[in-house]
Amino acid sequence: MSAQYDLYLQQHRNNVYKGFRWIQENLPELLVDGVAWQTEFAHDTSKNEPEYRRAWLLHIHRNPHHWQHWVLINDDPKEGEIALDIPYNYILEMICDWWAFSWQKDNLNEIFNWYDEHKAYIKMSPKTRKSVEAILEKMKEKLSESNSKGENL
Repeated sequence: MSAQYDLYLQQHRNNVYKGFRWIQENLPELLVDGVAWQTEFAHDTSKNEPEYRRAWLLHIHRNPHHWQHWVLINDDPKEGEIALDIPYNYILEMICDWWAFSWQKDNLNEIFNWYDEHKAYIKMSPKTRKSVEAILEKMKEKLSESNSKGENL
């Protein structure tokens, strides 16, 4: 890996962690059933692998915080694709992963536009989508509340 890519990857991991810490501090009720930062040192470790041609496919199959990891593509065309329920801890990590780019841009609200633009494409089970959208709504409300108070997050 190049030094530039290593720096990008470290910044991305730091921003994912910032998102998780923000949720931990501002919306602790989202951390049900003892959800902890299980990936503090492991988030996106497969990106360090030397494979390039199959890197993304390998990455999403090695890292269950990606929605693509939970889409079952059946052999029988009649069965098609099935979006499986994503466990809650991976839903939170997935949202922090998406949100990392907002932290990088120093615009914490950018995630909401990104999700609106991509949600029709993202394949999730109804239960997972409901959880994702509820979490995003709570984040949006908390950010709006903090902005109206003039707080810096």
